[in-house]
Amino acid sequence: MTISDDTVAIVGIGNIGSTLAANFAAGGQDFLLAGRDQEATRKLASSLDGHAEAVSIDEAIERADVLVFAVWLDAFRELIAQYGERLAGKVIVDPSNPVGPDGAGGYHKVIGEQESSGQILAGLLPAGARLVKAFGTLSLPTLSAAAWREPERAVQFYAADDAAAGDLVADLIRADGFEPVRVGGLDQSIRIEMFGDLHE
Repeated sequence: MTISDDTVAIVGIGNIGSTLAANFAAGGQDFLLAGRDQEATRKLASSLDGHAEAVSIDEAIERADVLVFAVWLDAFRELIAQYGERLAGKVIVDPSNPVGPDGAGGYHKVIGEQESSGQILAGLLPAGARLVKAFGTLSLPTLSAAAWREPERAVQFYAADDAAAGDLVADLIRADGFEPVRVGGLDQSIRIEMFGDLHE
């Protein structure tokens, strides 16, 4: 595996999850892949050159050291509520953007203007779980098209309070085909979420 001996899982196989899965596989990163639709999860995993193992969400939570929750904010909250203490000791990666459709073809924030989903989710996690904000700064087309750009890699920002957890996720960002740049602690999450000054 690319990042030491830690087991990585992507939970969610929507646009972000499936794009990350393709990028990880291209970078030689082995990982578990979990989604609510197990047949679709197996199909996606089988297309990734042996780098992904399709598992249930329960099994991903059980086995993984690093969990990328590629889901909407409400679903993320539900997963934390459901799994609670089983997330203790794990690195939780949050790509979520706290937005919803505005009815006019755009998006609006679904939390307070000065709030970030990174800080909200970190406050919901059990003691010992370490949240890192990453993978949600780039638009989906860029996340796909800009990976592995040479000779100069595109940048992907991340925010982390815990240095060791941040270093793990920086390695994952490299496995995703980008150059990691830490913007600071989770109090900087708002800058790399949609409508933040560092969001694409």
